[in-house]
Amino acid sequence: MPNSLNHANRRSFLIASGITALASTRVLGANDRLSVGVIGAGGRMNSLLDSAEKVAPVQFVAVSDVYKPRREAVVKRSDGLASAHLDYREVLDKQLDAVFIAAPDHWHVKMAADALAAGKDVYLEKPVTHAIEEGEVLTRAVRSGSRILQCGMQQRSWEHFRNAVGLIQSGSLGRVVQVRTYWWQNYQSPFSKNPSWTSSDHPVDTDGLDWKMWLGSAPDQPFSKEKFFHWRWFWNFGGGAMTDLFTHWIDVVHWAMQSDTPSRAQMLGDKYIFDQWDCPDTVQAAFKYPKFDVVYEGMMASSIDDGGLEFRGTEATLKINRSGFSVFHEGVGGKENPILTETSFRDGTISHMENFFDCLKSRQQPNAPVEAGVAAARAGHIGNLAYRGSGQVSWPGKASS
Repeated sequence: MPNSLNHANRRSFLIASGITALASTRVLGANDRLSVGVIGAGGRMNSLLDSAEKVAPVQFVAVSDVYKPRREAVVKRSDGLASAHLDYREVLDKQLDAVFIAAPDHWHVKMAADALAAGKDVYLEKPVTHAIEEGEVLTRAVRSGSRILQCGMQQRSWEHFRNAVGLIQSGSLGRVVQVRTYWWQNYQSPFSKNPSWTSSDHPVDTDGLDWKMWLGSAPDQPFSKEKFFHWRWFWNFGGGAMTDLFTHWIDVVHWAMQSDTPSRAQMLGDKYIFDQWDCPDTVQAAFKYPKFDVVYEGMMASSIDDGGLEFRGTEATLKINRSGFSVFHEGVGGKENPILTETSFRDGTISHMENFFDCLKSRQQPNAPVEAGVAAARAGHIGNLAYRGSGQVSWPGKASS
């Protein structure tokens, strides 16, 4: 980023603002080897396994996935030591230090609750719920016992996000009354960098897929490659951009602003590009919180600008994404000359996994506890309620015109 302050100046600014950098989490000892169970072995799980291996010695003991090639890939990764299972409950019968869950959204609460009941600590991918009412079920499953559950909201362990939240909470921006969030991605070939996003380019061995088990609690329906690869965009399995992308950003807002429940939501959306989906591919949404508003915009056929947030304060504005953040002070330097920048040099998922592993040993609460994950998912669900109703909804309460 331009005009980055040197380390000394950055430290002076933080101290002058009444902030000290939050301490990084402690990694497990070199002789500790963690036994991990894998449930849902798709693309996101591969990233979790990569992060785990960077943090501490791990052994992938067992894997469950309804698609045989994905099970086999984890077995190969474990040098043949992991056992492979169609039914995830067989993984929970193993002696494990932790379970990673990255199945489609409609399986999250069921799998997590079963893992917790089996005495396992859990890393659960976001969104942690598929429906608002599941939030209470998941929270009770965690809080009724002594197990650790880390929600996959990795910004909470990402150093520059932690420092930015410190700046906001210290009052360095003045009074923040508007937060803008956005995320643009491109699911069109050939722009997509991930070939699995384009189902027509990715054959499926249906003989190796248990489609009925994949459906789980969802209504019975014929196999569809589009749903298998793009399940996030069908109401039976996901919640579109509001629970896939917006969930990450609204979690940062909740954390920074110390307020986690909107009182009203409005949402415009449509399927302009991907008619085959249930969920809109183009979204404009607005949420009212006590003393501030949040807006979100995004579409799935343009990736220019990617994703980020802007906290607009009376004294300064903070712009942040996964690469870093910049602070622009009112009347000083203009929009091209930030008074402070910080760049990220480490994937936040690695730090988030490090925090989880540390909590397995310390038994302290993780950076992204169940309440944070439930609140972030709830905001996305409320937005979808508005979209699927009259376009506006009050919370709690019924939709209004």
